[in-house]
Amino acid sequence: MHVIVLAAGASTRFGSPKQLTNIGGRGMLEAVVQRATELGAADVTVVLGAEAQAIRASLLDSQASIVVNGSYADGISSSIRAGLARLPATVDAVLILLGDQAAVTTEDLRRLVARWGREPDRIVAADYGPIIGVPAIFPADLIPELASLRGDRGAQPLLSRHPDRVVTVPMPSAAIDIDTADDLRRLPDFNPRTARVEESR
Repeated sequence: MHVIVLAAGASTRFGSPKQLTNIGGRGMLEAVVQRATELGAADVTVVLGAEAQAIRASLLDSQASIVVNGSYADGISSSIRAGLARLPATVDAVLILLGDQAAVTTEDLRRLVARWGREPDRIVAADYGPIIGVPAIFPADLIPELASLRGDRGAQPLLSRHPDRVVTVPMPSAAIDIDTADDLRRLPDFNPRTARVEESR
């Protein structure tokens, strides 16, 4: 399995690179990537875009590989394609995770992987009702469809296109993604005394 962490956005609503926001002593993206690498998957690729140089510096100690999506303004599908381009020639599945899903734990991801292990021909997606979405695992035969996506809807069209192949894992934590500074307060371990939003450059 290969993991792709999407973190190319410009953080327009946040006001500064949210990937660098210090939560509990380390950057938000750094924490998300660490949880992904703890899965022990074959490889983890992080897709950067806006403020790529500064964000890359925060991941120097990570085992993940970095790819910079110069077309990140074209929408999240362009980042999916950039990550897929780094896949090895043979891969069984790809797990897609958002870099701002800061509440998703390693255990959450392990439950996804365990379900996929039992049903490797299915799409295994997080259920955070009423939404079914990422983190999600897509089997190898659907990778060409992932690569054909366009616009800013991410992988959602594949879930709609193949409802008979979708199985879900309850994951309330996936409902929390960080789009604004106020969203930080939704994190279970948020501490306003230690959280720090990086200044805009």
